[in-house]
Amino acid sequence: MNPMRFVSGAVAIGLVMLAAWNAWFFIALICFLTAGGLYEFFYLIKKKDIPIYSYTGIFIGVLIPLSIFTRFELTKNWELLLIVCGFLIMLLLQFKRQDNRNAILGLSTTLFGVLYVSWFFSFIVKIHLLLPGMDGAKLVLFIVAVAKAGDIGALLFGTWLGRHPLLPQVSPNKSVEGTLGGLACSAVAAVVCQSWLPHQPYFTTGFVALIGCFFGGLGQLGDLSESMIKRDCNVKDSGNLLPGIGGVLDLIDSLLFSAPAFYLYMSSILNHL
Repeated sequence: MNPMRFVSGAVAIGLVMLAAWNAWFFIALICFLTAGGLYEFFYLIKKKDIPIYSYTGIFIGVLIPLSIFTRFELTKNWELLLIVCGFLIMLLLQFKRQDNRNAILGLSTTLFGVLYVSWFFSFIVKIHLLLPGMDGAKLVLFIVAVAKAGDIGALLFGTWLGRHPLLPQVSPNKSVEGTLGGLACSAVAAVVCQSWLPHQPYFTTGFVALIGCFFGGLGQLGDLSESMIKRDCNVKDSGNLLPGIGGVLDLIDSLLFSAPAFYLYMSSILNHL
């Protein structure tokens, strides 16, 4: 086990805790991770010689969480309109290119990157705004704890007990034992962090454990999706920002599916209680 993984993990945990206490540091960290994740994604895509619009994509991608945090809305679901406007800008830029081969592939891949990295990750900001002050921050800490506990559990149990490959065509190092261990760790993390959830009588311990398994499973699905992208681009890590962990995408991949689902679930719960 690479000891730098634990050092990088400790640094990441420290940044998350600091972000929980300061809203402006929180959005600055989210914008940094969004820009870094998009940069890494577009860097991977460039290895496949696909003509993408990386800087336009990064610019639009950073505006999405920033507009949500500042509550800037020309219309309801303004971030979707922003993505459409970004697509139109990229389409106009494509008209100026002399070579239109792979134009559809380049435009669609750029748009996919914005949706996959920026829009999905921006639900972390929406979760923060579900409740005022530290109550919203606690919701963010809850889903981060559940998702990252699943990451750590899958790594540890997979290293110690992994015998049966999960999806070798997607990620040869992931095992069934690691997946089950990750789900168990997500459930434990959810129970440990149960007090961070609102309306405590509604969230019994057994129910919270099931929630942890569900969102932890979505976190592992996000990890697998990034592994598929990296395998397609023939790279091991998306970057080297965090020694022992990899790049920004390697850090946030488990939140790309779990955060939107958790936001939809919690917003529904809060509207009915």
